[in-house]
Amino acid sequence: MQTKIEGREKVLLVIIDFKRDDKRWEGDTANELAELVVACGGEVVDRIVCRIDHISATSFIGKGKVEEIAQLCTAHGINTAVFSHDLKGSQQRNLEEVIGVKTIDRTQLILDIFARRAHSQEGQMQVELAQLEYLLPRLVGKGIALSRLGGGIGTSGPGETKLEVDRRRIGQRITILKKKLTELASGRAVTRKKRQDRGIPLIALVGYTNAGKSTLLNTLTQAQQVTRDGYFTTLDPLSRQWVLPNHQKTVLSDTVGFMRDLPHHLIESFKATLQEVMDADLLLHVLDISDEHFRDHYDAVLSVLQELGAHDKLIVTVFNKIDQVKDPAFFEHLKLSTEHSVFISAKTEKNLKALLDKIMALLSAQIVDIDVTLPINRMDLINLAHKEGQVLSVKYYNDTIHLRAALPIHIVGRFQKVG
Repeated sequence: MQTKIEGREKVLLVIIDFKRDDKRWEGDTANELAELVVACGGEVVDRIVCRIDHISATSFIGKGKVEEIAQLCTAHGINTAVFSHDLKGSQQRNLEEVIGVKTIDRTQLILDIFARRAHSQEGQMQVELAQLEYLLPRLVGKGIALSRLGGGIGTSGPGETKLEVDRRRIGQRITILKKKLTELASGRAVTRKKRQDRGIPLIALVGYTNAGKSTLLNTLTQAQQVTRDGYFTTLDPLSRQWVLPNHQKTVLSDTVGFMRDLPHHLIESFKATLQEVMDADLLLHVLDISDEHFRDHYDAVLSVLQELGAHDKLIVTVFNKIDQVKDPAFFEHLKLSTEHSVFISAKTEKNLKALLDKIMALLSAQIVDIDVTLPINRMDLINLAHKEGQVLSVKYYNDTIHLRAALPIHIVGRFQKVG
């Protein structure tokens, strides 16, 4: 139980334990839910585990457990009950009538965090779209959720006025948001096409939330992205031009962190942002090796990549935070289990050279060494070689220029045609 912090919303965690559930997640569910509450500015006062064989249509859990939760909330002055599984609108209403406090589920909690953390216009629209799509099938029978005022956990986002509009107006708003997001995506597609025409590889950072992606981005590109310990600290994507030690130009992009059982409509809403993942030439899957559940986090990320259609891309598994692991021998087993892997600490910069070498080796197929003699009047090609690749040597003669360079494969033909 946590220390009481004045002014914070007091929360009870309701952990649903199905006998058919994958037990690998059993120990992680409560802790992960608690972290989500903290990310919303709440304080976990207590938690209760509800072991059930089947879902109750009226209240999700049994009547006895509902009454026990009501007693806990009264005894500890709890304001909010957070369920680890999604609730229907009618179940939420029935629970609130008995418990007497605001009742929300894990999806609402995640959406609340996204609403608090999204700063760009696009990010805010994506969050609003996800919230409205979550709300639409739950309009009928909602209780405190629609009548409460004054904010708190689970209320950030579209605002009470939008929450109280009818199904038709919400549908219209969803249509408008989708249209605006499509327009923004079209603008980004033009930028992406220009980058592709120049043959600049896109490298996307993916990983479970709080794995250290933003820290790695900062270390590699000096991006000065704000980082802090917690879930979903990065929502608005950030891309930076990044020149590798072999002078190859790339674009490195940070993306929203993944989590197991991410709501489907949330992934759909953020697909425009996650287009960077789908278009990437190389994915860096950052994994927090100090987390005891890192193997499950690895599987959860691959599951999201599968849903995005990006699971078959070239992936480097970046085992991060090795400075927090006491037994280095542990790495050897993991090294054998993944095709391309490196072990680093983004914070202390340990083993970053190994990561750079791996990236350069995998991208080298897109680089070609040339050795050509060009007319003396083709300084434009010399300038192009300096701009787009690595010039190894240039020798000037009376009528010709001898050039040796490593260039992106898509522009090599321009040199060979003249030379």
